[in-house]
Order: sequence, then structure tokens, then C-alpha cells
Amino acid sequence: MSPLPPQVLSPLDGRYRAAVTELGEHLSEAGLNRARVKVEVEWLITLTDRSLFGSVPLTAEQKSGLRALVTDFGQAEIDELATLEAVTRHDVKAVEYLVRRRLVPLGLESISELTHFAATSEDINNLAYALTVSEAVREVWLPKLRALIGALRGLATDYRADAMLARTHGQPATPTTMGKELAVFVYRLERIQKQVEANEFLGKFSGATGTFAAHVAADPDVDWPAVSREFVEGLGLGWNPLTTQIESHDWQAELYGKVSHANRVLHNLATDIWTYISIGYFRQVPQAGATGSSTMPHKINPIRFENAEANLELSSAILDSLAATLVTSRLQRDLTDSTTQRNIGVGFGHSLLALDNLLRGLGEIDLDRDLLAHDLDTNWEILGEAIQTVIRAEVSAGRSSIADPYALLKELTRGKRINRADLVAFVQELEIGDAAKERLLGLTPAGYVGLADPLVDYLG
Repeated sequence: MSPLPPQVLSPLDGRYRAAVTELGEHLSEAGLNRARVKVEVEWLITLTDRSLFGSVPLTAEQKSGLRALVTDFGQAEIDELATLEAVTRHDVKAVEYLVRRRLVPLGLESISELTHFAATSEDINNLAYALTVSEAVREVWLPKLRALIGALRGLATDYRADAMLARTHGQPATPTTMGKELAVFVYRLERIQKQVEANEFLGKFSGATGTFAAHVAADPDVDWPAVSREFVEGLGLGWNPLTTQIESHDWQAELYGKVSHANRVLHNLATDIWTYISIGYFRQVPQAGATGSSTMPHKINPIRFENAEANLELSSAILDSLAATLVTSRLQRDLTDSTTQRNIGVGFGHSLLALDNLLRGLGEIDLDRDLLAHDLDTNWEILGEAIQTVIRAEVSAGRSSIADPYALLKELTRGKRINRADLVAFVQELEIGDAAKERLLGLTPAGYVGLADPLVDYLG
């Protein structure tokens, strides 16, 4: 057997690349290196703006030239960094050397020694990760989540009045509407969405053990915490003043926990929709040219929801691991976070792929209202709840002396199928007030949905 040419190991970079490619702009090695270059460049500008160590403020043109190292970052820089790292064996040092090289054609050799000044690698890395993760969440993951929520909201509105038989413990239960059930997921997901949107993205820039020791040695008269804070906040991040060599990663643990929570709610959605398809409440709309089964031509498999389930499980496994391990670093620093953080994109990639599948899947189903109506009409026993509750109200009001209404309805309905005629006959013999009896005689399974329809309005 001849060997294959080099192949990608992750399906995110192979089979599913098209669905997750936007994340690569931020959470790839190249995206991380571009962010590192940004941090180095902005630190140079911060130092020269303050005329520190003999420097003078850069002109607008010089700043623009420096910042172009970030905006023009591309394949040439990716390749050059790979060459540099092959020699340095250190990714952040390679970035420093790249920036130093670029100062020459800009005529800025005089500030070369201010590149990476008083910075430990983690000063650069923690800010670069905060930038790339925040951009990925805000520009890629959250928009896809919002799109899914929007699609669900539309279905909840469309199906708000479509009564269906509920199933608690998998058994026929008090009816609801399909719209109200989907609205539950909208409400759950919107809460988590807001929590993710409010998540902090923190950064530090305080040296090898978080003490500004090298900074103070170089110039003890500078208010280095103030400079650090202005620098970090200028990048659009929150400033963490108390750290070891590393930023403590608590904001990451919080974020990944929230995204993992969203994954699990989405997993619940996927299994519920799959079940509704299985019992026929949703029909799958055939897609031109698609094959459902390799041997059974009649089938349309609910693959969008099954694929989503699997990817949500993978995503949560990775994000949960990140959240659990990143909060621990031995004493002032160890490197266990270095490898784990390189998998942030994998965790978000599987979640994004699941969102894409769910969004597609929701666009390929249609409600079978006839089957909903049929199931309701063959389960009149579910009105037992309404009848025994009304009897209790009548007893309490002094209009009935029936003992143990629950037992009475249990005897009539438990484990039995009854029809409208059976219920009508039963109600007509009840010792209750005329108004209550009239209400019960007017009930049908399809009409016994309480406030399910108007409850959808609580989505706002």
C-alpha cells in the first residue's frame, strides 16, 4: 500500500471545513500570530507615545506603517514565522524577530530595542488569546447562535396555536402547542446568549511574575500599572492587575462554561426535534439529490440533528476540559495551558458546526398538523386532569360532595383509552355545578392547551 500525501487529522479541517472556516480567521495558529504582532506593535506605540527611554512619539504615518504589519499580515508572514520558529524554537520570540525585521524598511531601527520591552511571553500571549477568542465569539459564534434563535423564534410564532399531545415520561400528557415548546428553547438560549455577550475578556501586562519588576528597574518613576491598564484597555480588553506570570484564565473558564451550557441546551433541542420527527409530528422536506439510506430509498434520515448532537458532545467535552484545567497553574507558571489553549478553536469549531446543522435542519422540516390532530383525538383520557381539578374546585366551593376526585378519575382513565362519548357520559353524571359541567362538556384534547398560545408572547 502506497503512503498517502500529508493529510489533516481533524474533520473540522477536512470534511467540515466550509462550515467552520470563519473561525480560522481568529482561532488558528496564523490568527494567534497576527494577534501577537498586534500586541507587539501596540506596545511599541504605547512606549513611544510616552517618549520613554529616549524615544519620541511616532508620526501618524509611522504608526500607520506599523499597524499595517497587522492589517497586511498574510502568507508571507506565516511562512517567515515558521522559518524563524524553526531556529528559535519559541513562537513568541519568532514574532518579536519578525517585528524587529519590519522596523528596518519603515526607518524605525532606533526603537528596535523597545520591541517586546520588559515583556514576558505570556504578556503577549494572554492578550493575543483574549483578542482572538473575543473576536471569534462576537464575530462568528454569537451571530450563528443568534441566527438559530431567530429561526426558532419564527417557528415558535408560526406554530404557537398548533395544539399537540404532550409527552411527560414519554406518555400522553396534558396538551401543549408546538410553538410554546419551541419558545421554551428560545427563552433558554437567549438567556445564555446574554450571559456570553456579557462575559469579560481580561488581560495582563505586568512581566515575568506579575510584579512589574523589570519595568521598575528600567525606570522607577513611571506609573507602570497605569501604563499597563491603559494599554490593555486600549486593546478593548479588561485589565487584570493581580496575576502571576500568566493571566489566570478565569474569564476563559467562565466563557467556556457558558458556551458548553448553550451546547447542552442545543443538544436537548436536537433530541426533541429528532423525537418529533420520529413520531411523525415533523415531516422532513426531501432535498433534491439527497440520499437518506444506502439501501432503503424511502428514508429521509434526520442527519442534521444527529450530526449536531455528536458535535455538541465533542465541543462540550473539549470546552469543559479547558474550563477545568486552565484555572490551575503551578505556582507562578507552568506550560500546561500552552497546548490546551491551542484547542480552543476545536471546541468552538464543533459547536459552530452543530449550530450550522441545526439551522439547516430547522429549515428542512414541516409540521404535520393532521397527525397532531389525530393523536389528540385518540387520547381523550388526558382530560382526566381537567375533570378532577374542576371537581376539586367545586368541592371546595361547596357545590359538590364527591370524595377523592383524583381516585375517581384514576379509576376511569388510568391505563385505558376512552373516547368523547365515554367522557361526556361520565361528566353528565357528576355532582357539580351547571357552569362547571358546561365547561367540562365543552372541552376537547385539542382545546385543552391552557395559555400555551399567549405564553409565546413572553419572548417579547
